[in-house]
Amino acid sequence: MALKPTSLTGGKPLRLEKIGMALPQPRYQRCPSCDALYLLPVVKCTQDAWCPRCHAKVHNGRDWSLSRQAAMALTMLLLMPFAWSEPLLRVWLLGAHSDATLFQGIWQMARQGNVIPAAMVLFCSVGAPITLVVAIGYLWFGNILGMNLRPVLLMLDRLKEWVMLDIYMIGIVVASIKVQDYAYIQPGTGLFAFVSLTLLSIMTLIHLNTEELWQRFYPQPSARYNTSMLRVCIGCQFTGLPDARGRCHRCHSPLRPRRRNSLQKTWAAVICSIVFLIPANLLPISVVYVNGARQEDTIMSGIISLAQGNMAVAGIVFVASILVPFFKILVLVTLLLSIHFRCQQGLKTRILLLRFITWIGRWSMLDMFVISLTMSLINRDQLLAFTMGPAAFWFGSAVIFTILAVQWLDSRLLWDAHESANARFTD
Repeated sequence: MALKPTSLTGGKPLRLEKIGMALPQPRYQRCPSCDALYLLPVVKCTQDAWCPRCHAKVHNGRDWSLSRQAAMALTMLLLMPFAWSEPLLRVWLLGAHSDATLFQGIWQMARQGNVIPAAMVLFCSVGAPITLVVAIGYLWFGNILGMNLRPVLLMLDRLKEWVMLDIYMIGIVVASIKVQDYAYIQPGTGLFAFVSLTLLSIMTLIHLNTEELWQRFYPQPSARYNTSMLRVCIGCQFTGLPDARGRCHRCHSPLRPRRRNSLQKTWAAVICSIVFLIPANLLPISVVYVNGARQEDTIMSGIISLAQGNMAVAGIVFVASILVPFFKILVLVTLLLSIHFRCQQGLKTRILLLRFITWIGRWSMLDMFVISLTMSLINRDQLLAFTMGPAAFWFGSAVIFTILAVQWLDSRLLWDAHESANARFTD
């Protein structure tokens, strides 16, 4: 069966020839996104390759040496105390001066009884970045000491979704605009460290090529023969035959044709998200006390009040807090129903929508970061105070469940349903 050519950067395009033709050191590989079996020719480490059927990237050409990654991780580790404990913003409010830090906002949330939302913000802005740095350091030292690196390599791909320093950076801008009606704000010394930390984390995640790390630490002979028994491992992206215990030879994960209970877990996460979004949008998400008067804001009313001062920032918050969560749920329900009813039309569109919500879904945490920082900026007892509303818990939970729903959905089921519909139509 003839396959389309892959798209490669860094040189002339390479062509995937017919399965069975002799190529210099080719390897058979299955796409982890659509399960297509193709013959991949020799690809340089600086080249990218895409699946000929679904156009998912099957080879990443971005690769930094482990020493460079370790140097970046060490620099991030040195910046973290200053970025998280030093003032991000300096505030002059009602004749008094105060400093707003990341840890202070999280502590204010927890002290007021919002422990779970505080834990969400803590993990995404502190826990996940620290885990990333520790994981890279573990790889560097573990490689020297001969330690087992498989658990860390398996974790790295899943961790990328949860490092949200860039979103917190946008949250600082939004919080500053919201508070400028009440106080005079200046950037603090910690802001420069936080910006540097954010840029380093972005660069590290871009060049963190787990595929090359797997090949470097646990090389395995590639599949040279075409057989229907070849399976792709979702954990390490390796294509091969299961071992005697039905596991991947490289990462020792169970090598199954599809993810176990993918549809059931995705449906459960989507239903939870729908249920949680109802109180998240009806209940107040923030409460401001001005001279003893209570002013409550839902997500939408807060966006409307923000639009009176800055329409662009209000648009960003609207997209992140309203449009993205509901759009993700709509897309996920559509994908699940298309699998159930074996829809034949619009497969490529559904695949593009799945990749889009995978990329944009994490930005819904913006509102949680804004609330955390605003609680650190405004805390003046009876004259002026800012507290978190009950909707914050429901909104944060809905965002977490939508992210998990996307991760749990096996995209290969979309192709299975499409092929099943085509076979039924042909019969």
